[in-house]
Amino acid sequence: MLFFLGTLVLALLLAFVTHEWLTQYDDPGYVLIGVGHWALETSLVVFFIASMLGFVVLYFIFRGLGWLIRFPGRMRNRGKDVKFNRSQEALISGLVDAAEGNWERAESTLIKHASNSGAPLIHYLTAARAAHSRGAIDKRDEYLKRATKDAPGSEVAVGLTQAELHLSHKQFDQALATLTKLHSMDSTHASVLKMLHQTYRHLGDWSAIKALLPALNENKVFMEAEVKLLEIETYSTLLKEASGKSDAKGIQSLWGDIPKHVQEMQGLPAIYYAAMIDVGAGAKIENDIVKSLNQKWDMTLLSLFGSVQSIDFRGQLEITEKWLLEYGNDPVLLRVLGKVAIKCEFSDKAKKYLAKSISLEPTVEAYRILGNFLAEEGDNERAMECFKLGLELASNEVISHVSGM
Repeated sequence: MLFFLGTLVLALLLAFVTHEWLTQYDDPGYVLIGVGHWALETSLVVFFIASMLGFVVLYFIFRGLGWLIRFPGRMRNRGKDVKFNRSQEALISGLVDAAEGNWERAESTLIKHASNSGAPLIHYLTAARAAHSRGAIDKRDEYLKRATKDAPGSEVAVGLTQAELHLSHKQFDQALATLTKLHSMDSTHASVLKMLHQTYRHLGDWSAIKALLPALNENKVFMEAEVKLLEIETYSTLLKEASGKSDAKGIQSLWGDIPKHVQEMQGLPAIYYAAMIDVGAGAKIENDIVKSLNQKWDMTLLSLFGSVQSIDFRGQLEITEKWLLEYGNDPVLLRVLGKVAIKCEFSDKAKKYLAKSISLEPTVEAYRILGNFLAEEGDNERAMECFKLGLELASNEVISHVSGM
């Protein structure tokens, strides 16, 4: 209406200006239109006004026709908008029901309106979780397939949800298959890497975790301290597994593959040395233990040194006695000296060192070593006394431990 009134006023204004302009020539002007035997003659002002009004009328006629043509499409869009708004309301309602544990209602509401939603992926994934929570595994898998079909490009999101649900249901092989596929699509995805680690841990596949460690570190999946703990746990477990297979070459090869900064972490060298000793290859790492002890005095490494089946027991005894001069009468060192002296068949030295170790700090291990040695020599009475004292000491330790719990 404003457009019409504005155009009319403008037309009248132009007509007035034109009339005034023509009046000064004493000639209002005219327009003659002839069609066959017909002729139309009118003044220039009237023709101008009629043209403007005709333009306005035709404009509204064509605009009305355009509105009529577009009317069915607008009605369809209006219907879509109504369905979209309903789907949004259904999404909110479904999420609330899922959060409250109303699994069946959440599932029904979400699936009913998923096809009209602007975010069908959320509908299907939430419905899949709801179906999983109520034990409807077939429905869960169906919704996940529909999510992949109706939301192109969502393979990673759907796969992660699927793997998470498999893990929560202890379906580790299925989870691994899904995560392996996702890892081939994006080898740096933090969530994929984290869930792969969880899956391998459940499966006890520490070799796979070892292969995953660089990616976990590079992509900041865990904090630095967590990565270090995982590295220690992984390599220590692999060393123990290799020890259980009595594979000395495998243990050495694995140790060579361990990064230098991990080899230097506290406790890991001791696990490596213990594994080599367990498989009867302690002589191969004897010098490494000596080097480590010379760099940093450690009671665990010292005990391991005493368990090495050296190819030169007297040389081993000489090294240990040098440490005695340097570190003094330490009960652990004296116990190790006793063990080594027994290997050297130095009976008096062995008894002296073990007796001194017991006098400084009685331990079950020292009583056991001394008792076994005395029994081998035929001194059964003293051997039985050592075993008795060791048993009493062990019993007291157990009682103290239970009392302190």
